[in-house]
Amino acid sequence: MDELFELMLRKGYPEDFARLVCRQMCTEYTSGRMIRYISRSPLLPPEEVADEMLAILADRDHLVDKHIAEHAQKKLNEWYREDKETI
Repeated sequence: MDELFELMLRKGYPEDFARLVCRQMCTEYTSGRMIRYISRSPLLPPEEVADEMLAILADRDHLVDKHIAEHAQKKLNEWYREDKETI
C-alpha cells in the first residue's frame, strides 16, 4: 500500500485522496491493480480513479463470491456422494 500511496502522490493526487484510496485497496490484488491503472495513465480526475477503485472492489467481491459458491458446491457434491454410498 505504501507503493500505491507514493505513486499517487508523485502523480499529483492530494494526500487525503491518496490515503482514502489506499485504505480501500487493502489487499495485494487490489492495490496491484490500482498501481497498474495509475502508473499507465496520465493524471486522471479523482472521479475516474474512484470509479476504477469501485470497479476493482466489485471484481474482487465477485471473485470472493465465486470461490465461496465453488466451495459450497464441492461440499454439497461430497455430501451427495456420501449419501449414495450408504444406500
